[in-house]
Amino acid sequence: MTTETKTLDESELANFTGSENWYRHWLRKSLYTDGVKFVAEQAGAYWLIDEVAINQTRPKVRAEEFQCWTLKVDLEKRKAVLTCDDGNGNVVFTKSIPYTDFPLAEIKFYYVDNTILLPSEY
Repeated sequence: MTTETKTLDESELANFTGSENWYRHWLRKSLYTDGVKFVAEQAGAYWLIDEVAINQTRPKVRAEEFQCWTLKVDLEKRKAVLTCDDGNGNVVFTKSIPYTDFPLAEIKFYYVDNTILLPSEY
């Protein structure tokens, strides 16, 4: 069995400035864009889309019309913290991720109008 190295280049993410396609999350309530799909495919991180979509069931999260989701990864220890804030730094949700092989030290998604998107796609 071979292990595939996951790669993701932050400069590639800036190329996503809109979305030609919208993808429906399996929970059926959330959509995501081409840029988010690219991140999930390149980094093997469909779990990250799941985290954003599933946590929309939390009243404090759902109450925010605009959400900024940030994954901060300790690349040496291979663990992370996922937070959701209101765009003004007021955190409404935090989750520790005990292990991840996500390749970037940090990534942000926005959640607006039931859609997960990259900041450059907003």
